[in-house]
Amino acid sequence: MQNTLDECRWLYNHLLEQRKTVWEERQESLSMYDQINMFPALKKERPSLTTVHSQILQNVAMRIDLAFKAFFRRVKAGEKPGYPRFRGAGWYDSFTYPQGGYSINSNKVTLSKIGTVKAVIHRPIEGKIKTCCVRHTSTGKWFVSFACEMEDQLLPQSSEAVGIDVGLINFATLSTGETLPNPRFFRSDEKALAKAQRNLSKEEKGTPTRRKRRRVVAHIHERISNRRTDFAHQNSRRIVNRFGVIAVEDLNINQMRHNHCLAKSISDVAWGQFAQYLDYKAENAGRQLIRVNPAYTSQTCSRCGYRQVKKLSERIHHCSSCGLELDRDLNASINILALGLKSIGIQSIEAPEFIRGSSH
Repeated sequence: MQNTLDECRWLYNHLLEQRKTVWEERQESLSMYDQINMFPALKKERPSLTTVHSQILQNVAMRIDLAFKAFFRRVKAGEKPGYPRFRGAGWYDSFTYPQGGYSINSNKVTLSKIGTVKAVIHRPIEGKIKTCCVRHTSTGKWFVSFACEMEDQLLPQSSEAVGIDVGLINFATLSTGETLPNPRFFRSDEKALAKAQRNLSKEEKGTPTRRKRRRVVAHIHERISNRRTDFAHQNSRRIVNRFGVIAVEDLNINQMRHNHCLAKSISDVAWGQFAQYLDYKAENAGRQLIRVNPAYTSQTCSRCGYRQVKKLSERIHHCSSCGLELDRDLNASINILALGLKSIGIQSIEAPEFIRGSSH
């Protein structure tokens, strides 16, 4: 598998150099199929390519093609282009069988041109397998992922609806009054990570000890990522199982990270990952996910609609018009739900009991 990765990395760099050279010399663009048609001659020049399944090599050409399409899309959109880069050692970490060349038998996976590998199959395969992707992590683990075509797994209908306001103090506040605490996974491991990085920086480059220290750093990052992913999966699943209509904020997270005071906390809380999991789980379960504009949801009173400016440090919403007083994030989540329902034709909702009976 490592040999396959090495050959794919070499081919990726070769195809990138080929496109770059042809454009500089003749101002011509090579297509994916132009490069694939050169593979028979290329295998004669580099016989080690024959040890890799042909579809894996074709997938490398597809990756190069997608990288250039994304580059030209960013150029046309006026964004920072980011020309495709050559891959150094360790920077090409996966290969894909796009159609065939693999099979699963009990606790073993057979990969063409590689052999049979023992695997821990953590969940049964459902549907028809379409692709197989093998990935090598920075901590030395190997994962195989199967993309399957299957029918939606619709859940029983639910008449409950919820608005979700995400934040940094609480990870999320639901319009029902419930809150999800912010686990702050990166913050909890920040000291251990800093110590591991200091130890890494003391070692000379290229030495076995440095490689060992680097793996310790990678392991801490992996642990943080795994905890964050599990948290997002668990909570998004609970919400999708319970509610039929889910309204969330349509946040521009990249722009929000420009605030250097909050950038680390915003990255740690991973709102985008949570929203992504909600999206695909809701679609698969037959639920309705609505993204609403978050503008003024914190400043508008959820009872009377009066709008008043509040600083970010003001955590209690106090309406000077109707006297409603409740948590700022809870007020925002109720407004998010109302906006979401309005967008699908439901003009009003019955206010929760804690709003009808709450006043200053």
